[in-house]
Amino acid sequence: MSGHKRYRSRSIRDISGDIALDCVSLAAVSLIALPGDAAISRVLADLGGRLHADRAWMFEYDTDLARFRNTHEWCARGIRSHVEDLQDAPVSMIGWLQRSLLAGKAVMIDDVSTLPPAASALRREMLRQLDRSVLSVPVFHGGRLRACIGFDTVRELREWSDAEAAILAVCGRMIAEARYGAPDVRRLARQDSAPLVYIGHGGTIRGIPFDQIVGIRSQRNDTMVWLDDGSVIVDRRPLAAWRDLLPQARFPSIHRTAIVNLNHVSGLDKHAGAGFHWQVRLRIVEDDWPVSRQHRKTVVERLGL
Repeated sequence: MSGHKRYRSRSIRDISGDIALDCVSLAAVSLIALPGDAAISRVLADLGGRLHADRAWMFEYDTDLARFRNTHEWCARGIRSHVEDLQDAPVSMIGWLQRSLLAGKAVMIDDVSTLPPAASALRREMLRQLDRSVLSVPVFHGGRLRACIGFDTVRELREWSDAEAAILAVCGRMIAEARYGAPDVRRLARQDSAPLVYIGHGGTIRGIPFDQIVGIRSQRNDTMVWLDDGSVIVDRRPLAAWRDLLPQARFPSIHRTAIVNLNHVSGLDKHAGAGFHWQVRLRIVEDDWPVSRQHRKTVVERLGL
């Protein structure tokens, strides 16, 4: 592979090559036979295993194509999962990739380390997940980009073939029709019931959607939880327990004493105070919260700056 760029994009309609009928047939059977998200998970597992990937995954966009979230992932034995990362992440993080996906192109990254400066945010995230080679294929329905499916390799570099991209493209079209199609086949559409985190409050247990949590700060052995309705709840668990509960991609630590929900960050001040300390501004929270030096890089990357 020496002597040429180790990333490229190809128009899906121009891809040729033998389609692995067994992969496509298994995908069709899974989408017909299995209920809900289990069908997509089975398709990814079959594809990833048969085509010798380390991960097979899918992420979906919001209606404005402004944010995306990991929804499904299969991992080979011994490979770490990252499906809980990149929940409601800004599309600016994948801007270099997004241009090709919007144009209906498969993006074949044979060597993540060779990505150009324009893809620096994407490269950092892929390397954080230990990706070495990545294949991404857009999923369209009704003329609109809805999702992306793809493969990662972690253990070795991979030169992706046109046939592999074609298999993903065909399976992606079947997933799109099942998930976003006519009402009678929309059984795969994701249920929008938000996951809850449970907090003991006033002698009762209260379930709170993640999106309603603005930020969390430690207070001695307890934590203070700020909610988007302006209320503050005292929780008896230490901050370390919250770090394990919350998806870190959306809820990064900004200080050893604080975690924030990036969806509620309204500003970042890099020149606060005489010592030029960093602070974040949060919606409905009166005071700015400090960002410690060791967490600055994470905050910048997660905000897509």
